[in-house]
Amino acid sequence: MTAIKLAWSAVGGPPAALERVTTVVREGALTARLPVRELARACTGACALAAAELGARRAGLAAVPGVRVDDGAVAAAFHSERLLRIDGRAPVAFAPLSRFWRAADGWVRSHANYPHHRARLLGALGLPDTASADEVAARIAGRCALDVEETVHGAGGLAVALRRPREWARHAQAAEVAARPLVERGRLHTARARVLPPLDPAAAPLLPAAGLRVLDLTRVLAGPVATRTLALLGADVLRLDPPHLPEPADQHADTGFGKRSAVLDLATDPGVFEDLLASADVVVTGYRPGALDRFGLHPEALAGRRPGLVVAQVSAWGAYGPWAGRRGFDSLVQAATGIAATEGTAGRPGALPAQALDHGSGLLLAAAVLRALTERSYDGCGRHVRVALARTAHWLTDEIRPEPAAGAGDEGPDARLAETDSRLGRLRYVLPPVSFAGGPADWARPPVPWGSDTARW
Repeated sequence: MTAIKLAWSAVGGPPAALERVTTVVREGALTARLPVRELARACTGACALAAAELGARRAGLAAVPGVRVDDGAVAAAFHSERLLRIDGRAPVAFAPLSRFWRAADGWVRSHANYPHHRARLLGALGLPDTASADEVAARIAGRCALDVEETVHGAGGLAVALRRPREWARHAQAAEVAARPLVERGRLHTARARVLPPLDPAAAPLLPAAGLRVLDLTRVLAGPVATRTLALLGADVLRLDPPHLPEPADQHADTGFGKRSAVLDLATDPGVFEDLLASADVVVTGYRPGALDRFGLHPEALAGRRPGLVVAQVSAWGAYGPWAGRRGFDSLVQAATGIAATEGTAGRPGALPAQALDHGSGLLLAAAVLRALTERSYDGCGRHVRVALARTAHWLTDEIRPEPAAGAGDEGPDARLAETDSRLGRLRYVLPPVSFAGGPADWARPPVPWGSDTARW
């Protein structure tokens, strides 16, 4: 079974709809030892097909619009955070302490892009806040990789030991991940949702998510990619962040297209969130499993207060197993699951050509939301959908098979770039890869400064 068939099946799509998908294969796109191109193509295709299906349902079309997946567009989109320019300036991808470190018996990958994660990393290593990268390297070099992993985790920081594929396969979390479906899906509540108004079949472009309200409680990168995609398709997406945890400006700019952005303290202003929830169609969260439950944001609790709600969740390690409560990011999942070892050379760890676990998981989550909305249009019931970067990693390493690479030459990323003015400055950005006949080619508005909008519809 091809990767796109696997992805479409994972989100519950009807097999017959796959005949509406065509692919433009380009040599040189997302080259790696692992089948990254196939993963990226499949996630994008499944998302575009889910969008086309929902658009056809709401517009009363006789057939689902055709979907075109171009490897060149997909590859550019999977590098969107790297290709972004703000007034000509390239974005900052990783902070100095977010990197691989040589340990006494292997390697450790840390993530310290956020100031509080940097402080916890240094504290766990017994170093002051002013410590340099050389001091961190010296401290880690004298310790075992697994010891560093557990010490930093115990301090609330982020670091994982590099594992080879067979080492990860023996880990208890790997077994839990492999036992789950690529996309977890379930029905919430029996109370019926509001009926969405039909779409004008002659509208140009056709926006399948028009009129939908989406609450975006996610952080870099997979969750914001999902909600950025829903915004492209016409949804009113309101991103909510805690006021004490600002998002890095460059990352917010890349994933903020089509959205509004507000700050909200769920602990002190629960009434504001409840007012927003009262007319929301979708809630997307990207925090550690259970981290938001104390605010009443567990899927069943949300659905009990808002019948018909679609709740979507993304996490690093999954909502199960011994690592369910751990923080994580794409780079850490690559290191722990054997991907970095597989892509490495000369005994040094490597990486995928893009943050494919983030981008792929985000597109899968958006596809699952769109399919949930299509299903809801028939029975009125809410849905719960969930993806995990570690499960996407397992799909990449163990389930996807390479597909023939013969095709058109790589058109290069420049063919997929656009420019616009914004309150953040002049932006050069990657156009969306999700494409179907009659659908949108670009977002309706550029990103806004973090937290610059009011928390209301």
